[in-house]
Amino acid sequence: MNRAGVDNMPLKHGPSSLIAGEAIPLVGEAIRSHNPARPDETVWRGGDSLEHVDRAVAAAVDAQAQWALAPREDRFAALRVYQELAKERAEDVAQLIALEVGKPLWEARQEAALLAAKVEGTLSEAADAALHRVTGYETAISETRVGRCAFRPHGVMAVLGPFNFPAHLPNGHIVPALALGNAIVFKPSDKTPAVGQLLGEILIEALDRAGAPAGLVNVLQGGADVAQRLTSHAGVDGILFTGSWQVGRKILEANLDTPGRIVALELGGNNPAVVMDDANLEQAVIECARAAFATTGQRCTCTRRIIVHERVAGRFIPALCKAASALIVGEQFAEHPVFMGPIIRAESQEATVNFAQSLARSGGSILVEPTIPDDIPGGERGHFVTPGVVRVAGFSTASSIDQDAGCDIEVFGPVVRVSTARSLDEAIDQANATRYGLAASIFTKSQENVAAFLAQARAGCVNVNTGTAGASGKLPFGGLGLSGNHRPAGAFALDYCAYPVASLIESAESAPLSPGMTFHSDWL
Repeated sequence: MNRAGVDNMPLKHGPSSLIAGEAIPLVGEAIRSHNPARPDETVWRGGDSLEHVDRAVAAAVDAQAQWALAPREDRFAALRVYQELAKERAEDVAQLIALEVGKPLWEARQEAALLAAKVEGTLSEAADAALHRVTGYETAISETRVGRCAFRPHGVMAVLGPFNFPAHLPNGHIVPALALGNAIVFKPSDKTPAVGQLLGEILIEALDRAGAPAGLVNVLQGGADVAQRLTSHAGVDGILFTGSWQVGRKILEANLDTPGRIVALELGGNNPAVVMDDANLEQAVIECARAAFATTGQRCTCTRRIIVHERVAGRFIPALCKAASALIVGEQFAEHPVFMGPIIRAESQEATVNFAQSLARSGGSILVEPTIPDDIPGGERGHFVTPGVVRVAGFSTASSIDQDAGCDIEVFGPVVRVSTARSLDEAIDQANATRYGLAASIFTKSQENVAAFLAQARAGCVNVNTGTAGASGKLPFGGLGLSGNHRPAGAFALDYCAYPVASLIESAESAPLSPGMTFHSDWL
């Protein structure tokens, strides 16, 4: 694939739905993605798949019935075939991610490498591996009775992917779901349909090589209409979604009358970092700048709020501003090092700038102004935006942006707010002043501070002396409040891909009589 990308696409088919192993062309203008650095450069253009939803779900239902009966070892072997193919196609995936999302190529390559790594983590049999939690077991209940726990797949899982990690995050749902016997209907983000189609093509090719049933993985392109029909379809047994709280809320509302349908939500964040007066300030500045502006601020774990102890604020804040200003913004395929590529859309570019201005109107001070540069080589008309730093009076649970500095407003762009605190308790109060609860960090040398923060920070991912952006596949990944519904992904994705079935098995041929019961053998 060349640098421009569109002249040598790695897709096997043109814009298509992928159903039961067949590519169904999508002709039209409903969905279009483009290179964020060069908006006139179309990457993928086609119709949506609304009329294909029923067909895709039916194909998944048929395939799942066969797949669930296959021995676990056969399912795992098929995923190993996918793992090897994902390694072979990693550069194709990375190039397309960079082209369609705007990630610098080095970062896109990191994401592409995670596809094969997810298989390794899912199938690991290490003592601390997640697989043990969904492996059946047997226990003695009495001399003649045995108790057994088995795990069954839910059935057909609808996977709705995001644009910011268009391969890694859906893959993080798909691999565990397949491992435990489910089938997949995958709807990529309408901002990244090409990466979604490529992921589907690789999965389908690998599963076909392994002899898995056609229809085990299906791909539907489209926007909200396709998502709505898919997530309310009677043939769907689970919904695995990554995206915004606003869309997650609609999914929950649509499934109020289907309590038996598993819904796992990975939502957004308004993530705090606390910098204490005993912190290694160089480490804290580097990590806060990295975590705030990674992926052009388009990670749900990006640091959005920094609370720094007032005794070191005079050193930390100017250094953070210099670090932000020194970050290299550029075209994602540039030969020179680039930290931030373009943001996904012009609306996101504008929202970033407008958010900083709204904070200033509410009493904040813009220390580093986010701007729309016009001097990016190769991206003169691209969706580029520079990092922003805004100082605010503090963070609270007040309902007005004038008072809470937007604690419940998630802007998916490179703007970070900074406040000060006089103590650890005050810093924790500010950190927790949000209805989101995805990630939080503290920078300190004090084990007492660490213990207090780990115990009190209201988030699903709580880090020490490292930024909020960054997670390990060996750990759970998810949040609470507006950040999720207590079904963490990462190493815990296997847990929501199957349900336990308890069985009591009696070997004796007699049944004891309970008090008040009478039975005579001549009744038979």
